[in-house]
Amino acid sequence: MTKVVVAGVGMIPFTKPGKSEPYDVMGATAIRLALADAGLSYDQVQQAFAGYIYGESTSGQTALYRVGMSGIPVFNVNNNCATGSSALFLARQMIEAGVIDCALAFGFEQMMPGALPTTWADRPNPLTAWADQSQKLQPAEAYPAPHLFGGAGVEYMKLHGTKPETFARISVKARQHAKHNERAIFRDLVTVEEVMASTPIYGPLTKLQCCPPTCGAAAAVLVSEAFAKRHGIDTSVRILGQAMTTDFDNTFKSDSMIKAVGYDMSKAAADSVYAQAGIGPMDLDVVELHDCFTANELVTYEALGLTPEGTAEKFICDGDNTYGGRVVTNPSGGLLSKGHPLGATGLAQCFELTEQLRGRLGPRQVEGARLALQHNIGIGGACVVTLYGKQ
Repeated sequence: MTKVVVAGVGMIPFTKPGKSEPYDVMGATAIRLALADAGLSYDQVQQAFAGYIYGESTSGQTALYRVGMSGIPVFNVNNNCATGSSALFLARQMIEAGVIDCALAFGFEQMMPGALPTTWADRPNPLTAWADQSQKLQPAEAYPAPHLFGGAGVEYMKLHGTKPETFARISVKARQHAKHNERAIFRDLVTVEEVMASTPIYGPLTKLQCCPPTCGAAAAVLVSEAFAKRHGIDTSVRILGQAMTTDFDNTFKSDSMIKAVGYDMSKAAADSVYAQAGIGPMDLDVVELHDCFTANELVTYEALGLTPEGTAEKFICDGDNTYGGRVVTNPSGGLLSKGHPLGATGLAQCFELTEQLRGRLGPRQVEGARLALQHNIGIGGACVVTLYGKQ
């Protein structure tokens, strides 16, 4: 199989809804940044994969046409919060299979403030089964997403006796990391007490433990090793393994909120990637994982094998999830602090980890980083796990 090189990455600062440029302008800016980083022109791109959720059909073309119109195939991808990584997965597949040598993956989102809306009221909602599962297992009046993920937190607390403050520590860590990220939406520090005192949402979750609706865009240019060498492109950052999973039947049959938020999808994808690369989770230096809510970050530590099942609280309290600990998680600030423009999130994670492996991130640089794992999940469902390595 062809080796896949991350040739260039680009990302714009994330902003609150109402403060951004239109989606097509944001997307085009991120694409230009990625191409410039790769030292390539748009006419060298052979296929493009656009990720977004809230937009009309062919919005990807609308953003891309601001950069150029070369007649190449453009694919629009929508996989809920795993959309950006799904676009990256398709781009990687096409290069690895030898179909093309240069692919562009980009994502953008122009979001509205507040809870995520239901766009279509006259047809089946694909997330109804998850909402029904939440109400079956933990009946409550709550918004669907925080009910689901907060419910996973409630279940974890019952299983392992975890304190509510432990979840709050994740938000504190996220802000500490984001203070050095000029592209993050929330960079001011918070304390555990401030996190706990913010508006209660559901279960252990408070307002400061939930990612904000965000506008933004990010992009990546992937090329084959042969293409990179022909064009003098840095080949130091490569994709060493990648897996995409969807739900298993025990998402609902197990009667577990932890399973419903994608624990098994995450574990299966991570295990596949470790096997592909011949490494284990203890070999990782840095991880960007899908922390849409603090509860999801906590359960994902265990799904990815960063710490054994039932030990996430110790992992957090010992500082093993930050600088000076075992593996730095979400050095960007994660979705909690960097923001979560759904279609762009996976590619923003790619941006962060590529720059970490290049050693370019100054005060938030993970010293000596050589292996980086990306985890991006979407309810409904899809999970993409990607391993990057520095050669």
